[in-house]
Amino acid sequence: MRIQVISVGKLKEKYLVQGIAEYQKRLGAYAKVEMVEVSDEKAPEVLSEAEMLIVKEKEGQRILAKLTDDTHVIALAIDGKEKSSEEFAEGLDRLMTYGKSKVAFVIGGSLGLSNDVLKRADEKLSFGRMTLPHQLMRLVLMEQVYRAFRIMRGEPYHK
Repeated sequence: MRIQVISVGKLKEKYLVQGIAEYQKRLGAYAKVEMVEVSDEKAPEVLSEAEMLIVKEKEGQRILAKLTDDTHVIALAIDGKEKSSEEFAEGLDRLMTYGKSKVAFVIGGSLGLSNDVLKRADEKLSFGRMTLPHQLMRLVLMEQVYRAFRIMRGEPYHK
């Protein structure tokens, strides 16, 4: 399976970079994982609704440019479906079983994802109703993908 994690913005925090690199290394035994960063749109701290929409649309265009037609897209969104780790693993296993060899997880910027990206998504996934920094979400996602592969293979992993 080929997995892309497409996210907005450059990851700067050393501890997050190291954590993601560790999970990417561990995942190498199960799948090819590619981290794809698209640039965030520079904008002032305070934006009108119209300006926020423009920023999300520009970032969304960059995200959509990284996706191919045969990729199963999972958008991370607060209003997405919440799953247990076991349900998440079952979903990935089902995708692999039914021939979806390319999966992309999409993480928006600080304003979220554009409507066009959400429309392109095959599913929306939520890690809960709390808002997490999008940089931290990359690490949380990588840990859950690693956990999912361990669950699928029946290998031990702490609960």
